[in-house]
Amino acid sequence: MEALSLAPRRLLLVDPCDQCRRLQPHLEEAGWLVSSQSLDQAQAASYDIGLLRLRTEHLLRPEGVKHLISRSGTEWIALVDPLAEDVQGLDEFIGEWFFDALALPVDLPRLQGLLGRAFGIARLRGIGTRRGDQHELLGQSRPLRELRKQLARLGPSDRPVLILGESGSGKELVARTLHRMSRRVGQPFVSFNCGMLPEAETANLLFSHQGKLVAANGGTLFLDAIHDLPQGQHERLLNCLRNKVLRRADGESQALDLRVLASSREDLEERVEQGTFHPGLRQWLEQNRLTITPLRKRQGDIALLASYFVELYSLEAGRRSTHFSEEALAAMVRHRWPGNVRELASRVRRGYALAEGGPIEADDLGLHSAPADAVPLGTLEDYKRRAEYQALCDALAHYSSNLSHAAKVLGVSRPTFYRLLHKHQLL
Repeated sequence: MEALSLAPRRLLLVDPCDQCRRLQPHLEEAGWLVSSQSLDQAQAASYDIGLLRLRTEHLLRPEGVKHLISRSGTEWIALVDPLAEDVQGLDEFIGEWFFDALALPVDLPRLQGLLGRAFGIARLRGIGTRRGDQHELLGQSRPLRELRKQLARLGPSDRPVLILGESGSGKELVARTLHRMSRRVGQPFVSFNCGMLPEAETANLLFSHQGKLVAANGGTLFLDAIHDLPQGQHERLLNCLRNKVLRRADGESQALDLRVLASSREDLEERVEQGTFHPGLRQWLEQNRLTITPLRKRQGDIALLASYFVELYSLEAGRRSTHFSEEALAAMVRHRWPGNVRELASRVRRGYALAEGGPIEADDLGLHSAPADAVPLGTLEDYKRRAEYQALCDALAHYSSNLSHAAKVLGVSRPTFYRLLHKHQLL
């Protein structure tokens, strides 16, 4: 751990403004090696912590920011431009993608404190094992159990699989799990995001002599965000996959032996109907289909996952574990989790750092003890059903590792408790 504290601290400042640049000498005095680049240039940069001036344009077109952060493997802090403070969805975006955020102009001591905590967490993320990186497949809910059954069935196959799910739900993890369960486990797993580059660069990265199809030969190619693949490349990709041959513009060809997995946040059938997706490619990819249920519909899994992350971060940090306060557990159950498990991991990591050994509070998670969403009036039966559902969620949040005790606390038998969980699709 002492060696980590002596490591150079490299800070990347992305899309800086004049106010941001004026921070640079102060940060350098504090021991940071600061470089600044545009969002496009930042994709190839080397750094320990990222600092991004968050502008309105980033919120309206967030794909570039999401790609940068998701591929960086480190922590990011947002410096929020005043013009972006009133943009709808700002808080949710920050909660899902950033360690924390500060409004411009920045309070320098507060920024330095945040950078220190983010650096500590970022360094600890690289220590030790990731225990199989299976965390997003943990859960007792019915959708998770069904997903694991489908993975066991499809894993050994060589057929393509289309993985559907919201942002942050674990589509790449599912793809990697399918690869590990296949006969190609000892061969390459190559991931390519289809929607982050212009068409010419996409074509070159997929089909060139050193492109992704060649790199994945013998193994598995994961085409992330296939719905964003430029239309001009749909037919060429389909021909390669159908014929198992890569034909290049210079007339050369190469035999292909690979399994293709793809992911999408959108229904490809709708894309076909809109004329923006090749029907043959959609049909070829959907020979098998997996759908990942969003976290907000698996409330019984939230506390289990959150506890897992706390244990993981405490092991990495070499510190004792901690627990969530009653208020934090209630806030997690109420939250809608637009960023799914990735957002949960990010918030728990932030909460663990801020709690400093004490109980993790709702404010540490950035949830601010928000009240439950207003529910429209309904019949007495509606109120009873909602109350029953909330009671079950609360019991799972507190006692997910001991369902017998959860049933006892609610004053029902274990069989009745299981029946109610199934009734509300929490198990």
